[in-house]
Amino acid sequence: MTASPVLSIVLPVYNQADHLAAIVQEYRRELDRLRRPCELILVPNGCRDRSVEIAHRLADAHGDVRVAEASRPGWGHAVRWGIAVARGEIVGYTNLARTSAADLTLLAIYATAYPEVVVKANRKIREGMSRRLGALLYNLECRALFDLSCWDINGTPKFFPRRFDRLLALRRDDDLLDLEFAVTCRTAGYPLIEVPIFSTRRHGGRSTTRLTSAIRLYLGALAMRCGPITTGTGAIPHRSRARGGTVGASIERCSQRGRADRGGTCLRVSAFRWSCRGSTNTSF
Repeated sequence: MTASPVLSIVLPVYNQADHLAAIVQEYRRELDRLRRPCELILVPNGCRDRSVEIAHRLADAHGDVRVAEASRPGWGHAVRWGIAVARGEIVGYTNLARTSAADLTLLAIYATAYPEVVVKANRKIREGMSRRLGALLYNLECRALFDLSCWDINGTPKFFPRRFDRLLALRRDDDLLDLEFAVTCRTAGYPLIEVPIFSTRRHGGRSTTRLTSAIRLYLGALAMRCGPITTGTGAIPHRSRARGGTVGASIERCSQRGRADRGGTCLRVSAFRWSCRGSTNTSF
């Protein structure tokens, strides 16, 4: 097992047997360029194919790959489950089905170069007009409801320093976890960098984005604005429960629109996504 990793990257896995091994190997090769110890935490959740078996084979073969099987399906639950067992000083997560090795490494480079800020992807391109429109509406809704400055709420990869402890205690188990992440950064005053990415390739599997899941996001964001975040179960494992081995851009400083009581600064580098039932999140 990799000792004292600098970066921990949580990778929720949901019925991704057709590309899991190949993309994990690509991630390992690209991340090796960092010359910093990293760990990849695979989090199978509700898989009905051979994903769990393949994940364990990868962990057995590589000391920097770990498996932490989530207790049930759900993007937010899987992300929280992986974060709970992460050991790195910088913690991140991403949608494995859509994140290229090059984009993951780029965001990891930013995260290590700016270890005192949150770093997240800002996807500039969407597949199809309906996805573009859905993403625009969702992000405008979130910006209006929560006074957010970021333009891609669901964009991954996302990285943050461990000392930003409020991000270690997220509570959403569903696809609104990324909105909770953004709102937490806003209210806690965590500075944030958005890095534009342009890849639209899907490695495999099928998108879980549907009209019904989109409506759940729109209504869920409104419900979050009207009440506290209470959907988490708290049933997240202690770190020891994860099995290691098996288990260029200009930076724009954005004001907080007079919210001096909340404080905080957003740094935006000068690109949307959305999922609901599995670990490949409903993402515009």
